[in-house]
Amino acid sequence: MVKDQSIVAIATPNGAGAIGVIRISGADAFDILHKLFTPVNKNFTKEKIKGYELKFGLIRDGDEIVDEVLVAYFKGPKSFTGENVVEISCHGSSYILKRVLNLCLKHGARMAQQGEFTMQAYLNKKLDLSQAEAVADLISAGNKAAHELAMKQMKGSISMEIGGLREELIKLASLMELELDFSEEDVEFADRTQLRELASTIIAKCTELLSSFDLGNAIKEGIPVAIVGAPNAGKSTLLNALLKENRAIVSDIEGTTRDSIEEALNIGGIGFRIIDTAGIRETQDSIENLGIERTFEKISEAQIVLWLIDASNLPTPNTFAELQQKLRSRLNQKQSLIYLLNKVDSSNFSAPSYIPEHLQISAKNSSGLEKLEAAMTAHVDNMGYDSNATLISSARHQDALYRTKESLEQLLSAMDLDIPSDLLAQDLRQAIYYLGEITGQISSDEILGSIFSKFCIGK
Repeated sequence: MVKDQSIVAIATPNGAGAIGVIRISGADAFDILHKLFTPVNKNFTKEKIKGYELKFGLIRDGDEIVDEVLVAYFKGPKSFTGENVVEISCHGSSYILKRVLNLCLKHGARMAQQGEFTMQAYLNKKLDLSQAEAVADLISAGNKAAHELAMKQMKGSISMEIGGLREELIKLASLMELELDFSEEDVEFADRTQLRELASTIIAKCTELLSSFDLGNAIKEGIPVAIVGAPNAGKSTLLNALLKENRAIVSDIEGTTRDSIEEALNIGGIGFRIIDTAGIRETQDSIENLGIERTFEKISEAQIVLWLIDASNLPTPNTFAELQQKLRSRLNQKQSLIYLLNKVDSSNFSAPSYIPEHLQISAKNSSGLEKLEAAMTAHVDNMGYDSNATLISSARHQDALYRTKESLEQLLSAMDLDIPSDLLAQDLRQAIYYLGEITGQISSDEILGSIFSKFCIGK
């Protein structure tokens, strides 16, 4: 990255639209703009820019008028990136956008790398690293819950949770380092009781945040829901009914679905990933068997498993018990198995006693789906979803918290064994380091490259 050169990129998605936005950021952003932009107000010059201003004018390539545009000025350091920033709102033609982009490049800007605008904001201390990551999550949020999660993180919920505890550890670590300078005096500056209490508090906080990862990650990515059952039980019909569109092929021929189909669904502001799987049965068809193997893989990955049972062709008690055992062997205590009796079109239908508590639906007629959707959202509530709680959704944060917890547990064990201060200080330094990785007080080019490579070019 060339830090002293202004960067430019198209900040809106590809394709024609009413408007398209080009963003320039850097010390020379205003100079570059005014080599191609002529304000309608002839008295306005770049020297008069105060920041937070909108100006209407023309983009020119020499004597040729390329477009009429609206330009927003943001004067650093009071901008998203901390640098001078301009955003050019053009008409949304891809031709116009490319012309204006090329003019910016011609007059001294360089093409931005993925996530480089947000990286500038991080390097200029406008955001910490966890907040910067939340920007990408906010852009990709497809439902209310994912949006709320990203907004809380972008506002610093994780930073505030972690930052104060890390500062307390640093204070005690500095006192312990001081002890090492007076090792021959055999004195203690760091209160061991206070250190033990703080370590225990942070371990408890790490445990709490780590336990939230399954839910946080599921909300960010969508709660995975696998629809399973015998062939022709109506799995594809149920998928189509939930989506309210004909996404999966529906056929009377058994074994039509031979691979999983995955679609997103929003229920009550919570995102679900609905997965239609191959029907489970004994078969000699090698391709169909591959699909059935993938079905069991999806069962292991799902938070919710919908076992669809054909009420018009009920399995025998033995067949039911065998499949139930197979399914439960793949599930853990955090997963929900919901029994669904499908093709129930009569209020007089009575389920056999060997089928546990269940819901009766007709996927074909879309009846009973409200109760199913309520059961799915109830699972999320049972996972402990609280829009006001701090959840972690990043595997990087999960790893750093786990290592922090491990270091502090080693510290407590060492204190029990009356280990010397220099070895205690080492565990303390490790815990401080891992907490700092979350917010970016400690970072490396490798970590930054991995994080910002996931961003789009214009962000």
